[in-house]
Amino acid sequence: MDNHPVGLTIRNVSKTYPNGVEALNNISLDIPPGMYGLLGPNGAGKSTLMRTLATLQEPDEGQLFLGDIDMVNQKDAVRQTLGYLPQEFGVYPKATAESLLDYFAVLKGITSRAARKETTEVLLKQTNLWDKRKQKLGGYSGGMRQRFGVAVALLGNPRLLIVDEPTAGLDPAERVRFLNLLSELGEASVVILSTHIVDDVSELCTNMAIINQGQILLEAQPLSAVAALKGHIWRKLTDKQDLHALKQAHPVISAKLLSGRTLAHVYNPEMPGNGFELVEPNLEDVYFSTMAGHIGNQKREIAR
Repeated sequence: MDNHPVGLTIRNVSKTYPNGVEALNNISLDIPPGMYGLLGPNGAGKSTLMRTLATLQEPDEGQLFLGDIDMVNQKDAVRQTLGYLPQEFGVYPKATAESLLDYFAVLKGITSRAARKETTEVLLKQTNLWDKRKQKLGGYSGGMRQRFGVAVALLGNPRLLIVDEPTAGLDPAERVRFLNLLSELGEASVVILSTHIVDDVSELCTNMAIINQGQILLEAQPLSAVAALKGHIWRKLTDKQDLHALKQAHPVISAKLLSGRTLAHVYNPEMPGNGFELVEPNLEDVYFSTMAGHIGNQKREIAR
């Protein structure tokens, strides 16, 4: 198979569940090779889109293409070149990483024992699990389990790797190890990172989209989106009891506790008034400004 990197095209994809929940509403995206962040709150439609791309469910309407593969009508062709790490995945706790990865390699069609041995060794070393290959998976930490999931997802050199909420529940050190691993994978294939954690996207992804209530609110390059907010984000330190009045008077996009007081970020192209300080924006400001409707929302793109 030709391993030349190919992009992913999503056109007018919609999905409504039998209970009436509209999970995806006319989604269109062009996703190039590399790391792509899909950012949104829980329940935004991220997992529905991931499951659709992974051929686990069909859209009600719309088209999906991986290169020239029709993902709706050529599911077997997609599965041959797909790696998928779902939000929740089970392992056999009494199996070792080495034996279970070998088993999955058989399922993936790697029939030669020598080829499987070489493949499992490469993947366990790549995911930094080689020294723990004889350890039973039941004794793995959350981060080790996630890295094992990536090793399984990487079997067969997939052109499309889907990673759904991978860092939720990981401690800071495990999260860093996991993100470093993902960053190495985004060169030869499309890697979609679905998350509600803004820092995951800002640290890893060259392109991103923000999704909420089944709609794409913003499609952008993170650095360009942050640059476009320069001069628009102000902060003010206030007492908690004054936050409501501040929200009544100004478009507050986020507020967090700082040393017992509340630090509010406000979106405004001009100086909001006394007590406000201009701040350098970051991707969190892009996210909250988009969710509040100050940027994006008209499906315009920022400096692509």
